[in-house]
Amino acid sequence: MIPARASSALLCGLCALRALCVKYLSTIVLLAALLLIALITAAPAPAPQAAASRFYLGFDRNIYPGDAALPLLRKTFSFASYWLSPPPGEKTSTWKGKRKLLLSHGFGFLVLYRGRDSREFKNAEHARRTGEQDAVVTAEAAKNDGFPRDTIIFLDIEEGGRLSPAYHSYIQGWLWTLTTRDYQGGFYCSGMPVTEDPHTTITTADDIISDLFFKSRAFTLWAYNDACPPSPGCAFPRDPPAPSDSGIDGATVWQFAQSPRRKEFTAHCPAKYAPDGNCYAPGDTAHKWFLDVNTATSPDPSGGAK
Repeated sequence: MIPARASSALLCGLCALRALCVKYLSTIVLLAALLLIALITAAPAPAPQAAASRFYLGFDRNIYPGDAALPLLRKTFSFASYWLSPPPGEKTSTWKGKRKLLLSHGFGFLVLYRGRDSREFKNAEHARRTGEQDAVVTAEAAKNDGFPRDTIIFLDIEEGGRLSPAYHSYIQGWLWTLTTRDYQGGFYCSGMPVTEDPHTTITTADDIISDLFFKSRAFTLWAYNDACPPSPGCAFPRDPPAPSDSGIDGATVWQFAQSPRRKEFTAHCPAKYAPDGNCYAPGDTAHKWFLDVNTATSPDPSGGAK
């Protein structure tokens, strides 16, 4: 690119050349000079710079933290989890009815529905029918809480490693039916490698991708991997890591810290957990609300704030 000052001087010189051509030279030479001026002064505009990717922090926890906690948590987090069903180990969801209040504080959402335990399935056909039934209940719960169509709802899969054929039938039945009910499906699952034999490792996320990729509808992945590395530990970086840093390229959300910490995976974490083994937001000096920490490609990973 020609500097502005040099370009101006060059233009003045060419204009002088044009004046001489008009006075002394032939029409052909004049046209050539004019063409040269046009080519130099019509330089293309520089291409716009590509915007740098940005990622967002969010928290999840099984129990709603309480209305008073929201202003403090919003200082650190862009989005929060939201359980449509009772979370694991609970009989009810304390999040129900809180969507509007979370919205008023500017939170995006990670919407969850608890997946079944594989021991509940008699066979693959029974698992598929159960998945379809659960999808109907999932969609009804989402509508009752005011989540708009096309909200992504994550099926909570707590089992790690390679899933059974029956479990694959369950999640396919759930995903397929949910999309016919105007919602989109995703999976919260392990992104941590499990060794099957001396030559084979597998993550639940990769297992789901390989099974569903060519035979089902679109889905979204929320992978958990709290092992250090790649996890930064109980940390709240100003520039959060990319979800793909979890080791799962297709993940749009990465849960990189869990409460309570799992010592076998977090012993080498650079950012330490609290003495009680939990992770707390920076402003929670009283340690009232232990939580899990996530990074995502969007401040509203489920699209539930629309």
